[in-house]
Amino acid sequence: MAWDPKTKEKLRLAFIVDHDRELYSMTELCELYGISRDTGYLLLRRWNEEGAAGLRDRSRRPIHPANQTVPEAVEKLLAARKGHPTWGPRKLLLWLEKRHPNLPFPAPSTAGELLKRNGMITPRRRRRTPIEHPGKPTTVPTRPNQLWAADFKGQFLTRDGVYCYPLTVTDQHSRFLLGCKGLLSSNERDTRRAFERLFREYGLPDAIRTDNGSPFASIALGRLSRLSVWWIKLGIRPELTQPSHPEQNGQHERMHRTMKAETTRPPAPHLRGQQRVFDAFRKRFNQERPHEALAMSTPASIYAWSLRPFPSKIEAPAYPAHFEVRRVSRNHGIRWNTSWINVSSTLCGELIGLEEIDDGIWSVYFGPVLLGRFDERELRIYGVRNL
Repeated sequence: MAWDPKTKEKLRLAFIVDHDRELYSMTELCELYGISRDTGYLLLRRWNEEGAAGLRDRSRRPIHPANQTVPEAVEKLLAARKGHPTWGPRKLLLWLEKRHPNLPFPAPSTAGELLKRNGMITPRRRRRTPIEHPGKPTTVPTRPNQLWAADFKGQFLTRDGVYCYPLTVTDQHSRFLLGCKGLLSSNERDTRRAFERLFREYGLPDAIRTDNGSPFASIALGRLSRLSVWWIKLGIRPELTQPSHPEQNGQHERMHRTMKAETTRPPAPHLRGQQRVFDAFRKRFNQERPHEALAMSTPASIYAWSLRPFPSKIEAPAYPAHFEVRRVSRNHGIRWNTSWINVSSTLCGELIGLEEIDDGIWSVYFGPVLLGRFDERELRIYGVRNL
């Protein structure tokens, strides 16, 4: 049994007295006091060498701590930091190791702690900011399928009381209305199915421009949603308009006004009937209606199918050899050395790439899309703006 800390010294002294009385063997005596034979012999040795003082508790702290940094190495490190105040631990250690090859320097993490402990690293002050946005979209399409635009035209009730959510997709170069699908909701599953039908029919675009609403975007890192993650894996770049700037998708919004006037006033009796109205409008819009921006040509006369077909198998993103590659786990993060780093719930199961751009600073990518910067010292990923 464990000894009460308050009576340890008294019990140890009683053990010595009973041993001197020679009433028990060492094995019997140790069993009586609930200690091992090694502990019993240790108590006897301390009693013989130090007397009563040897029976007191001793510090468990090692006399020579393991991995303790050599004082001379600490001095060299602090002096190097004074001479190079903008250098981080990795650069300082590399510089010092070349000049003092026989001196054991600590690991970069330990060096960082030593610099911080001596007031040579000031913790960065971070202020809470809104969710980062990539900035104003800049793609100006010069050919079909270079840029598509997608949006949900405001939902409305058909005459049977069921909501219709029209998903519209246009090619921004030719103004061709690729799809106008009435859905029962704007959830990710139904939206993805609608896009898959378009991709199989027309091929893949280079980019798709949308607003920041669900299911196109989210408040996660890089504003990625499950849908945009799928697009990136297909080789399609998501492009977001800035919040409260519908004019950045002006061509699409203008088409919406025409569609609303011709298809929803009044609405159809039910969703199937409304879809027939949408299909008739799409045919007129693409093949019959002259477009002023196209020199009075029709969108169908300008549009051409994409040369990139929908793949039979979707591959994970590939990264250059110098990248650190990590798979985002089910708990939304990655392991970095012995630490856990939160990434994004939308990237669970996906591979991300990290490229070191400065000492302890890494760019975080999903495929070709830059998501943010990882600060190795703070163990946190920050979003980036206008990069």
